[in-house]
Amino acid sequence: MRLRNYLLTSIILLTSLPVLAQYGSQKKADNLFNKFSFVSAAQVYHNLIEKDFNADYATRQLADSYAFMRNPDSAVVYYKKVVEQPNVPIAYYYNYAQALRGVKAYKESRVWLKRYKKAGGEINDEKFLKDSDFINSIFNAKQQYFLTDVNFNSKYSDFGAYEHDGHIYFASSRNTGVSTKHIYGWNEEPFLDIYVTDKSVNDSIIDHKSKLKGDINTIYHEGPITITKDGKTIFFSRNNFSKNVLGKDEEGMTNLKIYKASLIEDEWTNIEELPFNSNDFSNGHPALNNDGTKLYFASNMPDGFGGTDIYYVDINNDGSFGKPQNLGNVVNTDKNERFPFINNEGVLFFSSDGHPGLGLLDIFGTVSDKDNNIISVLNLGVPVNSSKDDFSFFMNEDGLSGYFASNRNGGIGSDDIYAYDRIPQLKIEGTITDITTNTPVPNAMVTLLDSNNKEIARLETDDDGNYEINIDRDTDYIINIKKDNYIEDTRQVSSKGLENKVRSITADFNLNRIVKKVTPITELYPIYFDFNKFDIRRDGTVELDRIVNLMMNTYPSMIIKIESHTDSRGSSKYNDKLSLDRANATYKYLVDKGVDPNRITEYKGYGEQKLTNDCDDTMDCTEEQHQANRRTQFIVIKME
Repeated sequence: MRLRNYLLTSIILLTSLPVLAQYGSQKKADNLFNKFSFVSAAQVYHNLIEKDFNADYATRQLADSYAFMRNPDSAVVYYKKVVEQPNVPIAYYYNYAQALRGVKAYKESRVWLKRYKKAGGEINDEKFLKDSDFINSIFNAKQQYFLTDVNFNSKYSDFGAYEHDGHIYFASSRNTGVSTKHIYGWNEEPFLDIYVTDKSVNDSIIDHKSKLKGDINTIYHEGPITITKDGKTIFFSRNNFSKNVLGKDEEGMTNLKIYKASLIEDEWTNIEELPFNSNDFSNGHPALNNDGTKLYFASNMPDGFGGTDIYYVDINNDGSFGKPQNLGNVVNTDKNERFPFINNEGVLFFSSDGHPGLGLLDIFGTVSDKDNNIISVLNLGVPVNSSKDDFSFFMNEDGLSGYFASNRNGGIGSDDIYAYDRIPQLKIEGTITDITTNTPVPNAMVTLLDSNNKEIARLETDDDGNYEINIDRDTDYIINIKKDNYIEDTRQVSSKGLENKVRSITADFNLNRIVKKVTPITELYPIYFDFNKFDIRRDGTVELDRIVNLMMNTYPSMIIKIESHTDSRGSSKYNDKLSLDRANATYKYLVDKGVDPNRITEYKGYGEQKLTNDCDDTMDCTEEQHQANRRTQFIVIKME
């Protein structure tokens, strides 16, 4: 059995195969947590604690959930229980300290902050620690997002990446391959068009041939977009341009409007302007919720809170639209809120330069209460946000990957698209097999323990001998395997030192059956070899023929393995080969006599590694003493 040890650091998740109902609940809660649905996640974590199932882990997750719901009173209660747990990650000392600040327990908060630093925690930004908004401090206590480059950015502006049905749609001002170039005077770059590329194609060359087919792109700005789940309708931003006429307000300015189009024979056509647009203000950056019943967008329409705000309209069953509704002052400020996105759990993400951030536009997520009212916003922190503009956030359905755009330093163009991954759930998985038959062992009991032998979780292997348990990162574990009629096996496993992108580590187990003495045969006698030879001697054939008779007639279920050895004379390398030749010769003799090869689990040479006496290279031994080491032994694995 080969065990691969890896490492990690992140939010802690513990789940397993849904063999028991609790494991299904654990997985459900973790998925909700990953997607910012903290209210629903908290309800499931409560149930798990009541059932005493992975209670330590569920308590940690519950404490974090209450913190993100801006409920420091409840967060403090559960963080207090968390920090009393053995071997708890030190990040929870920090979280507890921040939650204590949330209830104005400043003296006790300083105590736990000192414990965090003493345990090795780093606190670099003192100004951030003084921030009265403890929820952002907890959320950004450690890095949760990791960036990867995309290969289709250009030297111009690229943003608004949106993934649908294996394709990535985005807005770009590139003009590669275009004969007539229209330049936008504002930034001296070409006007934006919408492009699409196959996600599976690793090709950085995206030119005019990749523009969206149909009637959407014009000589003015288009993008970003959102698409209905069935893929038949697209909503997009565009300059106020319809029927080849550029619309303007009273001051001669051209605003943004939202349009929709239909997919007909692989082309987007039937362009329609949405009814709540106006020549006098901008509507843009459309985003659909999960079931397509609401369309979110940014607008500077009158009577907002200032700048651009986030609004939504209901989409009725007949396709008509309701009246625009402002999301209120928890989301909107007197500055600019733009680029809304709704994940499949109904959580809103947006960009703002009005909420406290790292500079210019930052990306925020929202937290809602049990009635789906937005009660707070979370700054997603570095590296998603920077000192420059960060915007057009998108999250895939897994809640762990997506895209955003930024004009930060180090990019290729004026705006660039970045892909991100959140630290994924880490699991340990493996297969339990019978070492003799190499067949799966179903219903074996797998118990996960911490480094102090405290049980964390247990489950049974499935019909194929497989198991799977989600584990914490940067932690040492013990795995114990039990099964009736098998010898118990226990191994140490570590999740320390693993790269963040790794999602699983493997620990397979091969179990030995307990051999029951059902025969008077207590041993099979060894056979011996001449010096520097591997031929079977005449005296060896006597014992081998006896073994053949026992296996074929007396004990038809008996299973053995073969171990061959040499004396110490000669080099170790040579003796390893000689012992293997002796093992092969022994195996061949038994098989040629009719023994089923499947009943010999192993035939292996050990060279001079297992001498029966002290006759190593430092001793002057007799030939009789050396002879005792030139042998093949037979080990009974199963006799019943």
